[in-house]
Amino acid sequence: MTPHAAAQAPAATTASAAAPAATHRPAKVLRLASESETGFDPARIGDVRSLRVTAHIFETLLQYDPLARPVKLRPNTARAMPEASADFRTWTVRLKPGIRFADDPAFGGRPRELVAADYAYSIRRLADPATKSPSWSSLEQIGIRGMAALRQEALARQSAFDYDRPLPGLQVLDRYTLRFELDAGRPRFAQWLAEAATGAVAREVIESQGELSMQHPVGTGPFRLAQWRRASRIVLERNPGYREVTYQAEPAPDDAAGQALLARFKGRRLPMIDRVEIAIIEEKQPTWLAFLNGEADWVELPDGFVGTAMPHGRLAPHLARRGIQAERVVMPSTYYTMFNMQHPLVGGYAPRQVALRRAIGLAIDVSREITLLRHGAAIPAQSPVTVHLSGYDPAWRSEMSEYSPTRARALLDLHGYLDRDGDGWRETPEGAPIVLEMATQPGIEMRRFDELMTRDMDAIGLRVVFHTAQWPQQYKAARAGKLMLWSVSGRAGTPDGIQGLQRYDGAAAGGMNLARFDLPQMNALIAQLLALPDGPQREAVFDQAKRLTVAWMPYKLRTHLAATALSQPWLIGFRRPVFGHNWFEFVDLEPPPH
Repeated sequence: MTPHAAAQAPAATTASAAAPAATHRPAKVLRLASESETGFDPARIGDVRSLRVTAHIFETLLQYDPLARPVKLRPNTARAMPEASADFRTWTVRLKPGIRFADDPAFGGRPRELVAADYAYSIRRLADPATKSPSWSSLEQIGIRGMAALRQEALARQSAFDYDRPLPGLQVLDRYTLRFELDAGRPRFAQWLAEAATGAVAREVIESQGELSMQHPVGTGPFRLAQWRRASRIVLERNPGYREVTYQAEPAPDDAAGQALLARFKGRRLPMIDRVEIAIIEEKQPTWLAFLNGEADWVELPDGFVGTAMPHGRLAPHLARRGIQAERVVMPSTYYTMFNMQHPLVGGYAPRQVALRRAIGLAIDVSREITLLRHGAAIPAQSPVTVHLSGYDPAWRSEMSEYSPTRARALLDLHGYLDRDGDGWRETPEGAPIVLEMATQPGIEMRRFDELMTRDMDAIGLRVVFHTAQWPQQYKAARAGKLMLWSVSGRAGTPDGIQGLQRYDGAAAGGMNLARFDLPQMNALIAQLLALPDGPQREAVFDQAKRLTVAWMPYKLRTHLAATALSQPWLIGFRRPVFGHNWFEFVDLEPPPH
């Protein structure tokens, strides 16, 4: 039996196993590894690990073409691209009829069609305080008329969010038509309709599941959840009720690889595989060994093995001889260290508090991190507006990437952070000990990052201690404002540069804004950027905003990550999505050689 032969039925599932699409062949099973997930409710998650799963279960109105570069939006469940008014305040979207949710007991044994009201409900969930959605801040920025007031009323009265009250900004015109009325013009509103958080859920499923919605996803997408053992294993299976969708794409004329994929797959029914098995593995070495042994079909190359697999940025000859394929892309993602702006030591807006954060930032040796830990698979971050986004300027340079322990020590001395007792560690201007408390995760890779952080802080006389917990626990604590410092990566979901600035928006505190930074000047610039059309005026505002992120340093931006994916020779068609997370439905598996 080949590695892609039908697997035994899981011991516990959330849905009955689907039959393979064709009975004359074994099931095609895509196997990969991932780090810990948080759950599968699109309104309640914000981590890439979970989004990679939900993007294949829940569907957004629009999606990104799998091969187009530069990226291009196209209709998904929408019948056509949205219709916008001249001032970009009114947007109308029409759905394709006949799309159905996967079967679920909440539907009472009847087929359940996707309708416009499902999107209206799903979007309202982002505003419901009880959902605690990390995507509320982006919805608030969109400015759907009446939505913020409805949320505020629920907060003020401590009452249930009213899902049935008519909203002027979110109108269900008929069974398949939605109309959005916005407080201000939003020229790039269509991009938001491809955000994973806007994936359609069914109200009766959510209400029947309550807090269990994170483990009971029911959508209209090409796959459904078959099994989940938290922090251990995730299994997706082909959704037997998925509508007829065929492979279509628009690669650039000079994209030879993209054109070859289109020629090979055009018109094929999606998905082309039957099952996806995801092993949750926190340690990188077992992940890498599983791929080398042919037990995984695809791997996100761990940083510690970049030198082995991709020396000098090229696939190692011993891997190339096996037919393994490599794709390296600098992603619109940023690895950063957040400072809790509400913490009495590292937070605050007084000059000395800003000086402490900037000194810590200057003492972090990003180049050493890239060389030793990333093995060259990253570039220094200059601002939160990353590569692939509007507002990104490859020539823009800032203190964010500067390494200068000398300047760091001078800043600390100037603002009274001195070693008063001669023990080698600095104290606050009031004489209290300084202890930087850094959240971290278990594992060899994180220990290496922690060792570099210790070395860098020792060099400027700051003591740092580490508190270890699993990633989902740290993320939850960060959103609640309970961490002092934490290093984490964030990835933009659309090509708009505003994505990189959302974590600096005061209204996003507790959501994307883990630092809880709240500066009126920055909030005003973000509001301008949302309303301005693309062009030189908007680029100038981006420049102002980027300078504020460096000056106040609520986040020490470290790197933009170059993600390297390796695929076995029998995995055909992988092209990493720059925005969005779905790709399982666009690949095929051929039998490996015996």
